Amino acid sequence: MDLKIYSLDDLLLTAIKAEVDSKNLYAKLSNRVENFMLKERLQFLSGEEAKHQRFFTSLYHEYNPGKEVSMPSKTPVPLPQIIIDSDNTPVSKVLESAMQAEKTAYDFYNGIAERFAEKPDIKKMVIYIASMEMGHFKIIEIEKENAEKFEGFNMEWPLMHVGP
Repeated sequence: MDLKIYSLDDLLLTAIKAEVDSKNLYAKLSNRVENFMLKERLQFLSGEEAKHQRFFTSLYHEYNPGKEVSMPSKTPVPLPQIIIDSDNTPVSKVLESAMQAEKTAYDFYNGIAERFAEKPDIKKMVIYIASMEMGHFKIIEIEKENAEKFEGFNMEWPLMHVGP
């Protein structure tokens, strides 16, 4: 992804917004599903996105000391938006959109990493976060396949955690 036309501030604000949006999406979706295994996966993903948000916010402050993060309503860099049209949108469709967003985030963060050629520690961390996004892609891919097979599997197993 060629990001040379964007300022570092625009890239970091886009990364922060993307992480906030993803975190909120996974949290909202986890509240919507009843399957406890999927719910826990979505909560995990939401927590991961919150960690990424903290990293990019910290990086923004490092390059803009004393400046508050002003979250744009629309990202300066065009990235895919994941929108849940209604509570009736099938989980598999939302997960399909989330997969695309995670893949785009992977490409986007690898592009941002190139801006830090002179700061190898930052570059490595951004590349690491990019690889985590691809891990998220794979988790979501598995859950999407399950959702497609068992779209009505949004059921609860109340005694599943009861041990011997």
